[in-house]
Amino acid sequence: MKITQLAAVLALLAGPAFAESHATAEPMAAPTGDAVAGAEIFNRQCVTCHVVQNDAGEVLAGRNAKTGPNLHGVVGRTPGVVEGFSYGDGMVAYGATGAVWMEENFVAYVQDPTDFLRTALEDRRARGKMAFQLRSPEDAANVYAFLATFTPAAE
Repeated sequence: MKITQLAAVLALLAGPAFAESHATAEPMAAPTGDAVAGAEIFNRQCVTCHVVQNDAGEVLAGRNAKTGPNLHGVVGRTPGVVEGFSYGDGMVAYGATGAVWMEENFVAYVQDPTDFLRTALEDRRARGKMAFQLRSPEDAANVYAFLATFTPAAE
């Protein structure tokens, strides 16, 4: 696992080679979190449900879990669009707003998925399917930084 962590850090140090946001066409800001710390959190808390698997089928992080969607390329991606994954109505509706996953909304979402969707959609009945929550904003930012290293433009 140390090789994956080293690769994540090297990818971040290589410069801000992040893909452009589909919503704003402005360059994405470099993540504020620590990718190495994010790798540790991801491998402790997220791998039960999520995997990071590239288009060639290679598992880059995680253990091939299928409960949650594949997080490869999640940064800059429209929410609720991974083929073969059954999203909840709230996540599909959020994606339909034109949103893309950026640090601010990712961090807010993983801290309280249902509350985030209710606020973002202005719908008290909206619900998130993800039950897990990263309580610490720092942990959430670190996981985002780690996942940003698996954005195709950053690989």
